[in-house]
Amino acid sequence: MTRLPPSRRFALLCVVSLMIGWRPLLSTFALGLRADEYTHLLLIVPISASLIFAERATLQPVLEPAVGFGSALLVFAIVIAGYSHWTGLQSESQLSISMLAIVIWWIGSFVLCFGSRISRQFLFPLCFLFWLVPIPAPALNRIVAIWQQGSAISASMLFSAVGVPVTQDGIILSIPGLSLEVAQECSSLRSSLMLIVTSMVLAHLFLRSFWGKTAVVLAAIPLSIAKNGFRIFAIAMLGTRVDPGFLHGNLHRHGGILFFLLALFAVLLLLWLLNGRENRLSENDSYQQKATGGGQHVD
Repeated sequence: MTRLPPSRRFALLCVVSLMIGWRPLLSTFALGLRADEYTHLLLIVPISASLIFAERATLQPVLEPAVGFGSALLVFAIVIAGYSHWTGLQSESQLSISMLAIVIWWIGSFVLCFGSRISRQFLFPLCFLFWLVPIPAPALNRIVAIWQQGSAISASMLFSAVGVPVTQDGIILSIPGLSLEVAQECSSLRSSLMLIVTSMVLAHLFLRSFWGKTAVVLAAIPLSIAKNGFRIFAIAMLGTRVDPGFLHGNLHRHGGILFFLLALFAVLLLLWLLNGRENRLSENDSYQQKATGGGQHVD
């Protein structure tokens, strides 16, 4: 196997993972097709593979396989898979642990075949694969509860901002002529996770600094909650001030994409501002370097 090119060795190790882990892989993709909260699972492998393929030219230089670290990751993946198989865990938790083992195996295979230097260049698409691990149901329920509460608070703030009397009791909001509950569906966790995933990819593509990328991803979290609050606010206002049909119409059932696009526009605006700031800093650094170099040349 050591005589094979690195790409073929990596492909062979991936085939081994597919032969052994085909059940959790199929279950994960079936979960993405079946449950709205896991739709993002279907996008992770194509996005990660596309990012690696787009920068594949950097795989051409002389490679230095990281046998030690790569092998350690493979062993760690085997240990995790064994733990998942031999312990009596609930099916949701077992699936998450099994997928964690597969992702670590893929990353370890990449490190083993292409080396640590190349792996660092592809650190984002490799770590992005961890999104393929399904969030266990107990953790997902807690996240949904947080999103429900946050959506209710943001909607209540919007009502107060426009002078509409509002009372809030947990996730229940009451305004004149309407009392509504922020149900799990109203939390829009699917679009929120999609917004966070999309923000991570866009930040990786268009920003250079770690802090800029982190700022965009962190901003996507409150934006995802705020868009849900704005959706509740807009539908409630239209339903009480324009037409009650808005409370159960297409905007309520299928309008999530509209509010997702509004939040995505805010993310793009932040990206544009941070990208402009990075370009200005880069130009200033280049100008200072030229000025310093020019002064030394005159001397």
